[in-house]
Amino acid sequence: MEVGFLGLGIMGKAMAMNLLRNGFKVTVWNRTLSKCDELVEHGAAVGKTPAAVVNKCKYTIAMLSDPSAAISVVFDKDGVLEEICNGKSYIDMSTVDADTSIKISEGIISKGGRFLEGPVSGSKKPAEDGQLIILAGGEKGLYDEAIPIFDVLGRSLSTWGRSSIICLSDDSDHWPSLDACEFLKGLMMNAFSEGLELTESSGLDPLTLLDVLDLGAMANPMFKMKGPSMLQSKYPPAFPLKHQQKDMRLALALGDENAVSMPVAAAANEAFKKARSMGLGDQDFSAVHEAIKGPKHS
Repeated sequence: MEVGFLGLGIMGKAMAMNLLRNGFKVTVWNRTLSKCDELVEHGAAVGKTPAAVVNKCKYTIAMLSDPSAAISVVFDKDGVLEEICNGKSYIDMSTVDADTSIKISEGIISKGGRFLEGPVSGSKKPAEDGQLIILAGGEKGLYDEAIPIFDVLGRSLSTWGRSSIICLSDDSDHWPSLDACEFLKGLMMNAFSEGLELTESSGLDPLTLLDVLDLGAMANPMFKMKGPSMLQSKYPPAFPLKHQQKDMRLALALGDENAVSMPVAAAANEAFKKARSMGLGDQDFSAVHEAIKGPKHS
């Protein structure tokens, strides 16, 4: 199977590499073309534009940073719409808001193409290990064809859709599944940071807190993985903080749309915004810890 792949950030690069390692023929594109070089060394071809990738490949995947990038790649000059047509399919795995996904799907379908959304929950390590959680929605037939791709990229696959597009059952129910996953991740990181700060400020060893958490009902891989580096104020980006804040913003917008009160999420979003103002947007999302620690430990 030949697959096009648009967007080679932290997540996209790992996902495209997994496809190559599992025998897929992959043609890649990135706005900064030099980011394609490592994948070329592993056998990928390069498309000079998104349109060129779609022209070559029956299936094209997009993994882009935010709604504006997702829209640009589809609708701008040399974009996806210039070559999408009957017999070609577009799978958008970016995390975007409902309106953006609907706009993209309508554009693809209007040109005769097929559309599927498959946003993921996970960060760099799950992407490298093929352990992402993929939440798919769209055309059932295309979903069935895409299963071999998803099986390489994802540890599990939920087929109950999300907030932005039609579910696989082809009804019009909207489910805020990925938005919930992503904003809960942000809430958990804020609470975890506060717990570490409270422990240290009380004169206790925060490493003890990590041990206690790992033994109890609140044990989870995120705390275990991120905690030690957070205590050293080291935040190598597995999932950039600026993208986590974007996901918080999208979740809050969904709450507004559905009149759901989300005061805890709003407070967490403010912490991520503060961290971005501190210049930490390109660090891992766990760098929100720096905003919560405050000046006395900075």
